[in-house]
Amino acid sequence: MTQIHVLDDATINKIAAGEVVERPASVVKELVENAMDAGATAIEIEIMGGGVSFIRVTDNGRGMTRADAGAAILRHATSKITSVSDLQTVATLGFRGEALPTIASVSRFSLLTRKATDDLGTRVDILGGKPPAVEEAGCEIGTTVRVEDLFFNTPARKKFLKTNTTEVGRISDYVIRLALSRPDIAFRFINNNRLTIMTAGDDSLRRTIESIYGGDTAGALIPLDFHDEEAEIRITGYISKPSMIRSSRAWQTYIVNGRTIQNRAIAKAIDNVYRALVPKMGFPLAVLCIEVPQRTIDVNVHPQKTEMKFEDEGRIFKAVYKAVLDAIRGAAGETAAIAASVEKPKFHCEAVPLSVGAGAPYAPQSAGASAANARTNNYAMPPVRPQTVHEAVQWRGQRVDLRVAQDRIAAARDEERAAFAAQNAPAAAPPSAEQGAEMEENLLPIGQVDLTYIIAQSAQSLYIVDQHAAHERILFDRFSAQADGIPSQQMLVHAILSFDAREAQYIEENAALFDRLGFHLEPAGAREYRLTEAPADVPLDEAEATIREILVSLGDLHAATPANLRQAGIATMACRAAIKAGEELNTRQMEILLEELRRTPFPFTCPHGRPTILRFGTHDLAKMFKRTGFGL
Repeated sequence: MTQIHVLDDATINKIAAGEVVERPASVVKELVENAMDAGATAIEIEIMGGGVSFIRVTDNGRGMTRADAGAAILRHATSKITSVSDLQTVATLGFRGEALPTIASVSRFSLLTRKATDDLGTRVDILGGKPPAVEEAGCEIGTTVRVEDLFFNTPARKKFLKTNTTEVGRISDYVIRLALSRPDIAFRFINNNRLTIMTAGDDSLRRTIESIYGGDTAGALIPLDFHDEEAEIRITGYISKPSMIRSSRAWQTYIVNGRTIQNRAIAKAIDNVYRALVPKMGFPLAVLCIEVPQRTIDVNVHPQKTEMKFEDEGRIFKAVYKAVLDAIRGAAGETAAIAASVEKPKFHCEAVPLSVGAGAPYAPQSAGASAANARTNNYAMPPVRPQTVHEAVQWRGQRVDLRVAQDRIAAARDEERAAFAAQNAPAAAPPSAEQGAEMEENLLPIGQVDLTYIIAQSAQSLYIVDQHAAHERILFDRFSAQADGIPSQQMLVHAILSFDAREAQYIEENAALFDRLGFHLEPAGAREYRLTEAPADVPLDEAEATIREILVSLGDLHAATPANLRQAGIATMACRAAIKAGEELNTRQMEILLEELRRTPFPFTCPHGRPTILRFGTHDLAKMFKRTGFGL
């Protein structure tokens, strides 16, 4: 008996569905693209239950005859190509003829369609890939596709779907990108009977962006218009000013010959321009419409057609880079102001001989004030020593002379060595994070490397500490311990924040979470909120960016519980509020940071799992310097 056999059509369709229909967002994308290919000028998308329970896509396109409707649900049946040579010039979004049969194989599928020349339409019902039921029905011109109980007959695939909120976010992303690619089509997106996205279809890309992202965002856009005649590359669209950048690329849309794609070269070109102009990590909003000769691209390289192969990707990179650079040169003045505002100011203090009188109060003094007091009085007052990391980071008092600090370190080192020798015991192996070791006490900071890493020492070890990761761990543990809610601070001037439809929905669904995190948001419009309070440990100028990063985290969580959501929010807050790489710290600030890190339960890793500390014991240093032959 032969062991190899041909699979039946139902099994083949279910296997194919794994590539074409990955999640509800894939269904929406395929159905909307079919509607766009059919010449629709208005498309309505309605979903319920994250798209798993119900999806309906309605368009006013050309529609289909009874014969075409019956053939459309067959595998590899399409009207868009006839041979492999057509792939070189295909201009439609769909062309494989796999979407409808694969969707129908894993759902309760219904198609209703009518051409303008027909008196009656056609209805096709399919239950999980079984033979279709075709009948005449009355309907409007165009096509309506209903998909219910998605993956009802493939429970393993359904199990790996994320939360309804996450799936809605994915669908919303697809609808937004498709709407931006075709501003001449009026889109309506309804989620659980609530209209969340609506565009006018007036062929204005700027007004489409405004209807999706809001008026404030549209006001910060710079138009692009670049043409490379030799390479036949045309780039149009909009990019945001350097003053409006986001923490992720979620607001970047690349459209090549009318098709929305993902491409690393395009993303890298934009990053390179902005990284050179703004000394802050961030991503601008970008809607780039790129037109290239159809013969120079291959769209048949990904099952979901989300990627594209260029004949000369390097040329595309250069074209995008030049287009973006030329566009923002007009905002050079603003860019310079932004760069100046985020650049860390330099503080210089000079040592002044002091003679402190009895009972003199303590107060922080700048170098200039200290010098003035020295000239007019017999004493100057020493600075107050901050007692917490947050206080120390914000403190701008007098600096400690590093030479004095080094003398103190040397004296302490001698004391530690003497105590160590008195124990008359061999040196213990340096503990590791994996062994659950604790940090040594009384670490003495030496200085910073690249304004990012703290160098510290004990009698027998050398430590390198990532200042951002260390402070992030400290804040994360502090926030986590505040189970009843993180203390907040009133904002003197309330901030009005604008969000897109998906972000506004996340805020509405997680209002209690934001309150517990210390963010008090009040509705101030359809997609606007008034921020009245922010967490006490989060700098006020970081509050908006922190909220937006929390929203990104909420969209990425899988089957999230309230505890998971809170932990994700706390991790984001800790990251935004922590000392940044590039911040200069004085000796007192480093001392406090090291001491508070030592008190945390897990000092060796940050909340995201990255290491905070590298420790080199005496034996490690001897091995690195090849001193193992000297009896050490």
